[in-house]
Amino acid sequence: MRCRPALLTLAAALGIGAALAAGQPDSSAAPPAAIVDPAEAEAALARATREGKLAEGRAQKLTAEAEAATEAAQKTASEAAALAARIQQAEAGIEAARARLTIARDQRARLTARLAAKQAPTARLTAALQTAARRPLALAALQPGSLEDVVHVRAVMASAVPQIRARTAALRADLDRGRALEAQARAALDQLRSGESDLLQRRAQLAALEQQQRVASRTARGAALREAERALALAEEARDLDGLVGKLGEVAAHRNELAALPGPILRPADLSAALSPEPAPAPSASAPPPSDFQLPVQGRTLVGFGARRASGLASTGLTLAPAPQAQVVAPARGRVAFAGAYRGFGRIVIIEHAGGWTSLVTGLERVDVAVGDSVIGGSPLGRAAGGASPVTIELRRDGKPVNPLQYLR
Repeated sequence: MRCRPALLTLAAALGIGAALAAGQPDSSAAPPAAIVDPAEAEAALARATREGKLAEGRAQKLTAEAEAATEAAQKTASEAAALAARIQQAEAGIEAARARLTIARDQRARLTARLAAKQAPTARLTAALQTAARRPLALAALQPGSLEDVVHVRAVMASAVPQIRARTAALRADLDRGRALEAQARAALDQLRSGESDLLQRRAQLAALEQQQRVASRTARGAALREAERALALAEEARDLDGLVGKLGEVAAHRNELAALPGPILRPADLSAALSPEPAPAPSASAPPPSDFQLPVQGRTLVGFGARRASGLASTGLTLAPAPQAQVVAPARGRVAFAGAYRGFGRIVIIEHAGGWTSLVTGLERVDVAVGDSVIGGSPLGRAAGGASPVTIELRRDGKPVNPLQYLR
């Protein structure tokens, strides 16, 4: 007839008020990741994971090429490109960590909301049971009808306790899930901090290597400066970006024609052969595209090739949304034809590739190459501003835009 043990058992079974309080999210965590929609965070995580693996593969390949290179220039170029790939790998890791942190915190917030909805009635029931459990049995015997009520309560508790315990087990499982989500958030935060530290270290290494390159090439900058001045003059003459690319293409074609001219030769024994010489083969725009073509920066695609822009015109390239200060690299092997600010496009880089191909990268905040520089696929070009300043990549064949996605390796 004693109801107190049953009440104490029930109170213990439902005594999760402290656990609910302990299950609240940790407000002392480091600054939160950028607020992103959960579905967008899932897409960002998948994209960053994929880009990180690609960057790691490029870094390993370029590191092997640097170790196998015998010429100092090729070795340095491969080392710089490998460091740039490592930087992009670190950037992808940071983006993935931010996405994981956002997903974990979103799931934790949803779970906390569910627990809060269950907390109020459960806390009231627990408090009532604990109050009843503290009442001495002697007082219940002195109250009219108390013993009959105790019998009824005992019967109700006998049937209710199993069901309440089952609900309590589900609630405790939610609390365990909340602790696991909090651990995931802390792990993502640790990964984010580690990635940021690694990124700073890689950037410092690249800056040191670029400084060595500048010192080594200082004696040969005279001709390059003259060529850069000529490129700036062409930029002033060009009415728009298409005009600039066209003028640079004419200069490149003229330079190729001069390079293809034969040097002085001795008088041949057969003059008839000299009267009908075979023309030197010129680079053809129908040649295959660069074999090592890649996107210059990592980020979400804002505008695809051929999509209608706000102006109503079709896009002639890909517009990407990189992270602030993201590393920008050369799309493929070639020669820098223009590097610097251009009206309305921020800082841009135009690279001439073999076979009449040209790539155009716009929206850079900082440019680390100069006109006349030879680059390989993955060579660092500079930094992206990020935020509201997207980066655009255009690939042209004989001056006509083509879809870059067709030629990604």
